[in-house]
Amino acid sequence: MAYSARVAPEQRIVPRFAAEPPQERLPYGRWAERLEQEFLAACGEVDAPEGEVGAPGPIAWYPDRTWHGHTYVPATTITSEGNELFGYVRFAPSRDGGEPQGFAAWADYTEETAERNPDWRVDICDEVIGSWRGENSAVAAITLIWGRPLVSGGRLASAELGELAVDQCALVDERFTLIAPDDYRGDLLEVVLWGKRGQELARESLYEEDDEDEDEDDGQSTVGEPRA
Repeated sequence: MAYSARVAPEQRIVPRFAAEPPQERLPYGRWAERLEQEFLAACGEVDAPEGEVGAPGPIAWYPDRTWHGHTYVPATTITSEGNELFGYVRFAPSRDGGEPQGFAAWADYTEETAERNPDWRVDICDEVIGSWRGENSAVAAITLIWGRPLVSGGRLASAELGELAVDQCALVDERFTLIAPDDYRGDLLEVVLWGKRGQELARESLYEEDDEDEDEDDGQSTVGEPRA
């Protein structure tokens, strides 16, 4: 006897788990050297007063994620001035065993590092890499997110949009990369770190909350600028 399962209609239509999971190990050897060349070139084009950023140090690579025909490999490095250069290398992966093509890289810097913010529980970088048009002309910002937990015991990280899981990534050498829709119909992304027993260890927004308004008639705080 055949049974049919009935599933309630989705209340929110939004892309979920749209990116491929990581396909390769973290870069090493000649492949890391190739990516480093692209990333450092992008770092050299960062718009900042001379000497403010500092010289790049060793590069930390993060898991690759592929979306919309491009693979993204994020990176970070702490500079000689104690700042952080962060960004990614993007390329078109080969489907027939050949060499990747169409390399491009993007980088920026921040003075807000984990070392200067001991209260952080997850260190996050993010950058918008595309958009997705939804219902009633609403547009989601497809966002690349990469980072590392600052607490022990993590197993994977997930991205939640309005309490709806939209991506996840198992930790690779204590690092993760996510690609997820953000800023959609009033909902903003949060990154959640999960432990080996499925328990929530930490939760971080991509946005910093502004201080509460000093006006006593308006006691509500508002969402401010992205963290990075």
